Amino acid sequence: MSEWWTYSLSDFLMFSARTYYRQFALMNREWWPLHLLAFAAGIALLVCMRRAGGARIGFALLAVAWAWTGWAYHLQRYADINTGAPYFAAGFFLQAALLAWMAQRPQAPVDHRGHVALVLLVVALAYPALAPLNGRALEQAEMFGFAPDPTAVATLAALLAWRARWPLWVIPLLWCGASSATQHELHAAQAWLPAVLALLALGWRFRR
Repeated sequence: MSEWWTYSLSDFLMFSARTYYRQFALMNREWWPLHLLAFAAGIALLVCMRRAGGARIGFALLAVAWAWTGWAYHLQRYADINTGAPYFAAGFFLQAALLAWMAQRPQAPVDHRGHVALVLLVVALAYPALAPLNGRALEQAEMFGFAPDPTAVATLAALLAWRARWPLWVIPLLWCGASSATQHELHAAQAWLPAVLALLALGWRFRR
């Protein structure tokens, strides 16, 4: 019997890159054109981050995005190829609850000392462009409010802008790290992106 330290993440993956991205294609076909509503919610979040008093609406939008992604992606699609998906869904539901709780709190001031949060959010909303840039079909695109990576990045942007407390950072940061590790084992072209964006948000949070 091999020792446990001789195993790598690839030994535990039960799917290929082709199968992984096919889950996004299947989900996108099933729910189109609801993606237009998700994109509108992303634009609304961007507006909220630019205006004082927008924190409650912004956190409420993110709470819905996390709950929907946990159900529509993790439970309905990812669970077909990854036995850990129900646990990921539980984490997404927990994050949704935390964000919903934040939406009930007093208004958080917008931090205008930098534009990193806005850049992160724009990158999250532009995530669908990664599919054709990396040679994948557009129907496999990952979109805010549907796919976990852009949803987590958009959340980090909001947490940075509204200087949210650390408990709200844990799950988005963990997801970005886990996603980058998984995509690295799948040899995905953009495997580095979630982790780098998470480190950027974290580094800027410490800097400020």
